[in-house]
Amino acid sequence: MHEPGTPRDEGRAKTPGPVSERDDAMRRAIDRQAERRRRFRPAGPIGLLVLGGTAGLLFVVPILLGAYLGRWIDAHSAGYSVRWTVSLIVLGIVVGGYNVYRFFKGMGQ
Repeated sequence: MHEPGTPRDEGRAKTPGPVSERDDAMRRAIDRQAERRRRFRPAGPIGLLVLGGTAGLLFVVPILLGAYLGRWIDAHSAGYSVRWTVSLIVLGIVVGGYNVYRFFKGMGQ
């Protein structure tokens, strides 16, 4: 245990005071990447197709996952029902909408 009168951090490594050069280099690299990302804008019709395709996939994939998972749960439950299928499709629509919102919000930053 700790003896009175002795420093608690004795034997521990000291934390460096100033920021090291490696940290500065890492910070500059991250800043360059962030600036490139801010300047990126899709160019022409190909860029718009890529942007639209990405947004479409972000919206459709959660819906399809919800439909397949709901169908699987309904098939394994007693009696035939579409309760899980419909519920998970609606959840997929909400999640997909949120994905697209975050995608376009991130493009504006």
